[in-house]
Amino acid sequence: MNFQWIKSYMPRSLFGRSLLMILFPIVVLQLVVGFVFIQRHYAQVTTQMASSVALELNYAADLIEEVDSVEEARAVLISLEHPFNIELRLDLGETVPPTTRFYFYDVSGRALIKSLRGDIDRTISIDLTKANRVVEVKIQTVLGVLSANLPRGRVSARNPHQLLLWMLLTAIILSIISALFLRNQVRPIRRLAEASEAFGKGRVMPLHPTGATEVRRAGISFLAMRGRLERQIEQRTQLLSSVSHDLRTPLTRLKLSLELMEEGEEVQHMQQDVEDMEQMLNGFLSFARGDSLEDTVTVNPQLLLDKVVANCQRSGRDIQFEFSNKTPKLSNIALRSGAVSRAVTNLLTNALKYGEVVALSGILSERSLKVIVEDNGPGIPKAERKNALKPFVRLDQSRNQDNSGGVGLGLAIVADVARSHGGIVQLSDSNKLGGLKVIFTIPR
Repeated sequence: MNFQWIKSYMPRSLFGRSLLMILFPIVVLQLVVGFVFIQRHYAQVTTQMASSVALELNYAADLIEEVDSVEEARAVLISLEHPFNIELRLDLGETVPPTTRFYFYDVSGRALIKSLRGDIDRTISIDLTKANRVVEVKIQTVLGVLSANLPRGRVSARNPHQLLLWMLLTAIILSIISALFLRNQVRPIRRLAEASEAFGKGRVMPLHPTGATEVRRAGISFLAMRGRLERQIEQRTQLLSSVSHDLRTPLTRLKLSLELMEEGEEVQHMQQDVEDMEQMLNGFLSFARGDSLEDTVTVNPQLLLDKVVANCQRSGRDIQFEFSNKTPKLSNIALRSGAVSRAVTNLLTNALKYGEVVALSGILSERSLKVIVEDNGPGIPKAERKNALKPFVRLDQSRNQDNSGGVGLGLAIVADVARSHGGIVQLSDSNKLGGLKVIFTIPR
């Protein structure tokens, strides 16, 4: 039997599922106890009390049929009213229709009617809808109709709802206490999840492990892991800074030596090799350093992209730019502005290099920031798009036909910046311009 459809109605959060695990047994227990109380206690008590009243009514009906006159019959009924606590009346010459009247929610009323009809072997009518909780019973006798008006308390238990009400109030109070307790237990888990998600997006959120022992251990382990990763990134950055300084010094000496040499074709080739080495070194350091040293700040993405576009247009090339904000009340986003600017600059530089027409689109929604760069260049074959995001991969057959490409780190840096913000980079064909389309997405 397939119960997969139940999952669509289940709570998604741990708090909701835990609360359901507590509330479901409480509700089931309330229903079972209420059903047993109504069926076994309430209905049975009503049946026993109704049987006692039925004996009294049978006794009164038999007595009036044995007397010789109507006056004697009425005198008998008057003498029975006080001990029976029933108002009795004899209507001569009338007949009783076998009818019953009761409200649909009157559970004990059904048991009362069933008991009276079973215990009184005469034609009777029962009305449970009278005012002031009065039960009217009419019994057919040889003299006429014996009418009996008695209080409802004579035939059913008094205030039976009190037990159910106390049960309901107790269940509500226990549910509230359980919800508060669960909320305190789930809060540390929620904070741990938020801190983990923030660290995955490149932001450091303070976390103080609290809660149960297992939750505290998970929080302490996360903090230790985050500290190790931060130290590794810091050590890598320091190492690369040292390497950069050590490598730039001999390169600078080589450049100076070549400048002092006599000009010639061989010297020009050597100077070009040194420039290529310096370009490769700069690209490698830019990729390896990433944005680890930059803090997250809240910025207006439209202003950031405007600045990037203005800088790229200094080369004299035009860039089509448009920005759409679908959440006017939330126009800012938390990110590493320098890293994002560098990533978008790389995308625009590549697009300007391989295409004549370049378009940049920014879309800020409630969940993410999307930066879309399109060009009318040769594009990248679908089979090579995955490799294009890897470092030191040059696609000479498609995007580098002029053999003047860099070191293959442009898109890799963009992908690294996106991952550090918890986002992704997607490559596809541009339906608008016919070249490459790059979608750079950062979650909010």
